[in-house]
Amino acid sequence: MSLQEYRRKRRFDRTPEPASDGRRARSKRPIFVVQLHHASHRHYDFRLQVGDTLKSWAVPKGPSFDPDVKRLAAEVEDHPIDYAEFEGDIPKGQYGGGHVATFDKGLWTTDGDAKAQLAKGHLRFRLFGDKLKGGWHLVRTQKPARQPQWLLFKERDEYAGTQEADDLLQDVTPVGGTSARPKGKVRKRAAVASRGTERWAKRAARLDGARATSQRPGFRMPQLAKLQEHVPQGDTWLHEAKWDGYRLIARIAKGKARLWSRNEIEWTAKVPEIVAAVEALDLDDAVLDGELVAGAGRQEDFGLLQATLAGEKNATLSYVLFDILQVDGVDLARSPQYQRKALLAEILKSPPDRLVYSSHIVGRGDDALAMALERGLEGIISKRADAPYRAGRGDAWRKIKQRASDEFAVVGYTAPKGSRNGLGALLLAAPEGARGWRYAGRVGTGFSHEQLDTLAAQLAPRARSAPTARVEVDDPELRRARWVTPTLVAEVFHHGLGNQGLLRQPSLKTIRRDKRAADLCEPSSLPRTGSAMPATRRISKSAEAVEPTHPERVVFPGSGITKRQVFDYYRAMARWLLPEIEGRPLSIVRCPQGAGRPCFFQKHNTPGMDRVGVVPLEEEGGARADYLVVNDEAGLLELAQFNAIEFHPWGARAKTPDLADRIVFDLDPGPDVAWARVVDAARLVRRRLRALGLTSHVRTSGGKGLHVVVPLKPACAWPQVKDFAHAFAESMAASEPLAYVATATKKFRKGRIFIDYLRNGRGATSVASFSLRARDGAPVAMPLRWEELGRLKGGDAYTLASAPRRMARIGEHPWGDYMRGKQDLEAVAARLSKAGVRKTSR
Repeated sequence: MSLQEYRRKRRFDRTPEPASDGRRARSKRPIFVVQLHHASHRHYDFRLQVGDTLKSWAVPKGPSFDPDVKRLAAEVEDHPIDYAEFEGDIPKGQYGGGHVATFDKGLWTTDGDAKAQLAKGHLRFRLFGDKLKGGWHLVRTQKPARQPQWLLFKERDEYAGTQEADDLLQDVTPVGGTSARPKGKVRKRAAVASRGTERWAKRAARLDGARATSQRPGFRMPQLAKLQEHVPQGDTWLHEAKWDGYRLIARIAKGKARLWSRNEIEWTAKVPEIVAAVEALDLDDAVLDGELVAGAGRQEDFGLLQATLAGEKNATLSYVLFDILQVDGVDLARSPQYQRKALLAEILKSPPDRLVYSSHIVGRGDDALAMALERGLEGIISKRADAPYRAGRGDAWRKIKQRASDEFAVVGYTAPKGSRNGLGALLLAAPEGARGWRYAGRVGTGFSHEQLDTLAAQLAPRARSAPTARVEVDDPELRRARWVTPTLVAEVFHHGLGNQGLLRQPSLKTIRRDKRAADLCEPSSLPRTGSAMPATRRISKSAEAVEPTHPERVVFPGSGITKRQVFDYYRAMARWLLPEIEGRPLSIVRCPQGAGRPCFFQKHNTPGMDRVGVVPLEEEGGARADYLVVNDEAGLLELAQFNAIEFHPWGARAKTPDLADRIVFDLDPGPDVAWARVVDAARLVRRRLRALGLTSHVRTSGGKGLHVVVPLKPACAWPQVKDFAHAFAESMAASEPLAYVATATKKFRKGRIFIDYLRNGRGATSVASFSLRARDGAPVAMPLRWEELGRLKGGDAYTLASAPRRMARIGEHPWGDYMRGKQDLEAVAARLSKAGVRKTSR
């Protein structure tokens, strides 16, 4: 329901209820409120913030803490968020006339999408109020009613009991009166097997350097790690994952927890689920050190964490604990690192929900780093095993991060400061198509003294005060900077982009004396030593004549990418994309109103397409139709001008449409399948194909999956290709039915990966390598070397911005000349037949 229904039912000149227009900024995290409403029939109003409104239910008898008691909850109109603060009397004669008082309020969370769960009719959630805590359920009934009927009931957890809402009204404002409102609480039931304060005090006292303390637990300045390039070696070091989240120090005093950021800003109210989890440890006093993360705590999950704390999403948050500084009257800061972690591991042997122990590896640091990167983590933290805990940045903790490197044009420099010679930092820029260069940040580390002097001498004679790149940040250093026409290319290590779109922690890798800045604009002009791909194509005069209309139109609304940028992408990537689609029947995805609005597939020619070729092909039923065919850059760019975003070629050439020269297996995971399982599936497909004597290649889909591609030479008839692909997919599903499925029916795909073989029939298509996808962020279907797969974070890892940089950097197709080798499917079928393997029929 919308707020329109809320407003329709009320006369705001006669009721004190908030007349919100629904545009009020949402709270930082989703709230809930339960209000006791003395209307014509006394009831409780149960409200959960979902998006920018309060989803609301009328619960006649109020919530029960008994999991066996299911309360009727009638769905009513959405209310504005302002309503959570409303208390008072609604005049008689008005809708809902009667007294409204607050029973309880706080924050709430759920795993997954709240709107999707409500649409399906079952919402699982947790409440963090003064009275209502723990897990709850709302389940929609099938009973016909004027208003949708739901059942509200408690989950069986430590907060379950026999209490009813009416048992907790001592602090609720009575009708016609006021109350001092002392906080009424629902106490958690005592743990069945309490660890006990005495046990941990005795255990902690046995650690080397441990000492008794009467000091109340409080905030401790955290120990910090120094950034290092190399992993320290030897068994004197232990290595943990480097989690990508927010550092939090937890204090427990008399069983109650408080949380602080590393800068001593209190976070207790921001993450009540973590507070509840820490209190569930049943410790009397303690100081703990850890990281607040979302999802798996990877780099890609950091945005999810920020969005959850901002109230934009409602993801599961966890507190990953890696140190303990005090417990039950014993200070452990002087105890060795390995002993502190051993005690923490005991305390977290059966951790409450939302708490995670950060395990480690002793020695074998290179293995630890490889494992962390394989899991998509940023790197590792190496800690000296025998060291005490010391606040601040020291050498006992070291962080080693995965660092990407990319190439940028040098567009200026800053003056040196202090005793530094030469220059302070190089100013970097990235190409932006027809708009020139965009400032990307400055790099001031990684230089030798000789490099500083050489670069200063080279740049100073050409320097001027006017910027030579588009600058969209307010950096006082840039006002005093000197700018140069971009010719030099610098390759820098970095950790992605920050909030302003500038490089995070860049460090110089090298000055690329073999390249010029112009090479970054046109990947087709780069040297391609050792590449077996066809010779570089020059853009013809016909292609140069193609220009986009309405270049300012935004195509990807989430990232502000314009039609001009899409057009420039395809112009720059024509060298790589054309061999994938050239001379093949082609379908395109056109988005005339942008990727955020409805798009459509097109496979036939449209009037006005003058540079795109056609091929007449017979369709089902015997009719013939003109299919699109791209033969050169001009045709490709014309389709981009016609708002084509995606390119989906046949697995056959237009000259021989009945003979397939490639097989594509699309590994399409269900929504609850982890990315690591998709990677494992691709590797398994590769091993199975190799056992049949077939070489395969892998690419990202630009979505959530991967494609495994098998070139065929000689080309093979479509029926045989489809039968082979079908049999192969079914064999995988039969061997591991809990992991894979070979049917497109969605009800069978939960928790499984669909081995989609259906792209291997006459007329079927699959997205081309290097094609954009019409999805948020402008992802790209990117071919990979098999050894790169483990470093990937998802099927949409490459985008319009990063794909050209990657290809400019590697200079050749990741698959090499993949269509040159002989792969005869007929020979494979003959070997299988000789070995007695029966053909799988449909």
